[in-house]
Amino acid sequence: MFADHPHRVPRGLPAAVDIYDTTLRDGSQQEGLSLTVDDKLRVAEQLDHLGVAYIEGGWPGANPKDAEFFRRAAAGELTLSHATLVAFGSTRKAGGRAETDPVLADLLAAATQVVCLVAKSARWHVTETLRTSLTEAVDMVADSVAFLRGSGRRVMVDAEHFFDGYRDDPGFGLDVLRAAEDAGAEAVILCDTNGGSLPFEVELVVGEVRDRVGIGLGGHFHNDSGCAVANSLAAVRQGVTQVQGCVNGYGERTGNADLTSVVPDLTLKMGVESIPRERLGRITTVAHHVAELVNVAPTPHQPFVGVSAFAHKAGLHTSAIARRRSAYEHVDPAEVGNGTRFVVSEMAGRSTLALKAEEIGLELPSAVLGEVVERLKELEHRGYHFEVADGSLELLLRSAAGWKQDFFRLESHRVITELREDTTFVTEATIKLHVGDERVLATAEGNGPVNALDAALRKGIGPAYPQLAQVHLTDYKVRVLDTSRGTEAVTRVLVDTTDGERTWSTIGVSPNVIEASWEALADSVVYALVHAPSGGAPGA
Repeated sequence: MFADHPHRVPRGLPAAVDIYDTTLRDGSQQEGLSLTVDDKLRVAEQLDHLGVAYIEGGWPGANPKDAEFFRRAAAGELTLSHATLVAFGSTRKAGGRAETDPVLADLLAAATQVVCLVAKSARWHVTETLRTSLTEAVDMVADSVAFLRGSGRRVMVDAEHFFDGYRDDPGFGLDVLRAAEDAGAEAVILCDTNGGSLPFEVELVVGEVRDRVGIGLGGHFHNDSGCAVANSLAAVRQGVTQVQGCVNGYGERTGNADLTSVVPDLTLKMGVESIPRERLGRITTVAHHVAELVNVAPTPHQPFVGVSAFAHKAGLHTSAIARRRSAYEHVDPAEVGNGTRFVVSEMAGRSTLALKAEEIGLELPSAVLGEVVERLKELEHRGYHFEVADGSLELLLRSAAGWKQDFFRLESHRVITELREDTTFVTEATIKLHVGDERVLATAEGNGPVNALDAALRKGIGPAYPQLAQVHLTDYKVRVLDTSRGTEAVTRVLVDTTDGERTWSTIGVSPNVIEASWEALADSVVYALVHAPSGGAPGA
């Protein structure tokens, strides 16, 4: 299956690897993910803040958006303090000349110090996709690299479909790598373009290739077999010194190697430097910030950076964690900028609630904890589910400690849905409430009752609490708890909210879906004000 070569075992881990992020190019190919030029600039700033070595900005000339991105970056709208910006493109066309190739011209016009070229390294893709000879394919690599090097650019080459092609014809794959090296490339990257390789295969192939290449070796893995992170680590074990991937594992189909797992695994588990160690604690914040910028909800169970990555539910885990945090945590959450969370449900005991209270800075006497335990059991019997509503749970614990929210007081609310002559539905909400000594009446329209209530509430209290301008709902879920009762069934509403830095969930339960929605919505706003930098002070 593989070429006969003696080097198939690790020869020692590299001291450091370069992290090459391709979120702005490969990651943006994810279904449903679309970035504006402003988005791309902001994401690049976050990647630089994290400390990656290279940021692949896109394919200049392939579309107006990428062309504008590189133009604005070159004009000074993107200032990188650590990372190097890379322009991505293909080798010259078959039968053409590098000096007149439009793609190479666009790469030069992007004005980046580094260029990454993609080259076919699998026989089948050369003969069937490019419809040219193997000799011409190798010449395309050599000519393109030499031209760019002669124009003052540093060059890397992505060997597309390398692992699949190597199985069929290892000699041709190696010819492509040697052509890049001989022409002046500083690194060649072995790409698992279809994402079908397994870690043991990666180790075998990289082990065979590494001593036959005299320049830097990298790995680029897709996640179609669920092994992109494992394959990246396997490649490093065999001497790869550049790992390509995307923040949060974005990418077409099932995504690319998730750098938010690759980086901590390399640094904390393998002792291989990846990003500056002092920046590792930024990785959770950056992952969430990028998710917000690309408008893709973060995966709560994502390793290392997910909000549930270090969450513990009532039971043996929680009691063990109370005595020693490392009992059920594979790393210190603080090292990756995350934290331990204690998830509370009807199974919670006093120790679990005590840990949760401690987490949010509360000291509750034992008697009060007992009352809260019984209250939780009662509420969850009625349909509440505090395990997934951390915001509402915190407010419940604060209330048990004697706190009472005084940001606003509801007098009444009314929601009207109107069918208009043009067959459109419009929902109008009117809220009467008190903010301090002032009675406020606010009316707003929305595309549904929750949207209208949210708009009316913000209109009513927004002047007193301008910090709410940064807070918005990200998700709204309704579940009917007892379908056998039909329209009389109790409904549970969950609302997810963010202020751009943190995300929280609140809950409401009622036979009336509007009332359940209001409860969850009001809790989400109160939670936001509790955690506002000003402490929720009016006019702050």
